[in-house]
Amino acid sequence: MSVSAAGTRAPRLPREERRQQVLSAALEVFSAAGYHAASMDEIADRAGVSKPVLYQHFPGKLELYLELLDSGVEDLLDAARQALTGTTDNAMRVQAMVNAYFRFVEEPGSAFRLVFESDLAHEPAVRERVDALDLALATMSAAVIAEDTGLSQEEAMLLASGMQGLVHVSARRWLRMGDSRIPRGQATELVASLAWRGISGFPLTHPPQAE
Repeated sequence: MSVSAAGTRAPRLPREERRQQVLSAALEVFSAAGYHAASMDEIADRAGVSKPVLYQHFPGKLELYLELLDSGVEDLLDAARQALTGTTDNAMRVQAMVNAYFRFVEEPGSAFRLVFESDLAHEPAVRERVDALDLALATMSAAVIAEDTGLSQEEAMLLASGMQGLVHVSARRWLRMGDSRIPRGQATELVASLAWRGISGFPLTHPPQAE
């Protein structure tokens, strides 16, 4: 425990607060260096804790990485759910879904590099989580597509996966543009326009009835 200049002991952080401190530090290290180059020593130093304290919270580097990956997966799933359920206007749904991806890759505290660009992608525990995320995102969009177009579930899943790939790759490409990238609002408008022009070609099978 650290001691101040006055000789008094610094207050001990609550366990959950300390855990969040460790997670924040680990996310910074993993995002910058990748899994393999990151070390528990570096994470402990960044978090301002000793290695024994670090291991009190996480038994190993993989467990720490997976916790961050799970959090990132849930963040993107939550954003996607909100995009699809926040309105019944399909053009706005597309816009909101595109914005969810772009916000996810842009947010400084996001685990997007662990989700989309992991150097541990061949680890079964990582691959399982990323595959489950891809399936969940496609399934959510496919349900809306199938309901509104009358397409089969298989057809809707194919369209949903195609749109998902479009948005995913576009968001990552946009981020790599660095200082030369266009504003996020403009970028999402462009990508949403492209996606909507494609999916809107499949007409509603049950348009609203006139009163």
